[in-house]
Amino acid sequence: MVAAQMQGGFDLHTHSVRSDGTTTPSAIAQEAAAIGLDGFALTDHDTVAGWDEARIAAASAGVEFLPGIELTTHTGVRSAHLLAYGPDPLDLELGAKMALLRDSRVSRARAMADLLAVDFEVDWDAVLLAAGRSVGRPHLADALVAAGFAADRSAAFETILSPRGPYYMPIYALETVEAVKLVRAAGGLPVLAHPAAHRMRAPFSAAELGELASAGLWGVELEHPENRADWVVSLRAAAVDLGLVVTGASDYHGAGKPNRLGEQRTGTELVAEIRDRVATPR
Repeated sequence: MVAAQMQGGFDLHTHSVRSDGTTTPSAIAQEAAAIGLDGFALTDHDTVAGWDEARIAAASAGVEFLPGIELTTHTGVRSAHLLAYGPDPLDLELGAKMALLRDSRVSRARAMADLLAVDFEVDWDAVLLAAGRSVGRPHLADALVAAGFAADRSAAFETILSPRGPYYMPIYALETVEAVKLVRAAGGLPVLAHPAAHRMRAPFSAAELGELASAGLWGVELEHPENRADWVVSLRAAAVDLGLVVTGASDYHGAGKPNRLGEQRTGTELVAEIRDRVATPR
């Protein structure tokens, strides 16, 4: 099953101010309605904090809402993100792991802010206040932009906050196989996010996908604006061989990324299948 560009459909990868997006869940729902989407999934990093607002706003705007999460994971030395659709938000083990990820992100951001403060006008208290309950590297980038040290988040990530630079610190992450099993145990469907993103040194391999599929991976996000088209070809073939579904989404962050809401979409039939299979369909 393959996602494609279309009228209507769902954007299955969006972020709000509850993590590192710049718009509220309500604003995402309103924009989804305005551009003709049938619905959207809110997939903030390691949190379900925006679900209630998104659910209410979607109903008011006349679009559908699919609850989701983007979990911070790694496969070996490779950074990976795992989308989780419809897991039980009260699942104790998944909830505990998400809390650990969020706490670790705050500690990491504080340590990076201390390093930055030596050379740049970055105030941790101001960063924390602006970020709210979820703070991370994007909010440090926002502080650098506000102080005139970078043109936008992307520029800050590529220069001052680059993983190759002196201010970067590694992030704590779950093993992707472990995260896949956690999501399944919580009644959700796990989908590997942007596995061929241009920022990666190499795409996920068929062998890596196979290991994740054996653990319970359900799908792979191949229709994504940051995936390299030349890398997607082999991944699509591997997905077919492994029986994985293919999804499409924008990875919308409001003003935090150039990605536009709905620029890649997933069809309503596949979303209906997701709803039929998960613990929390809406």
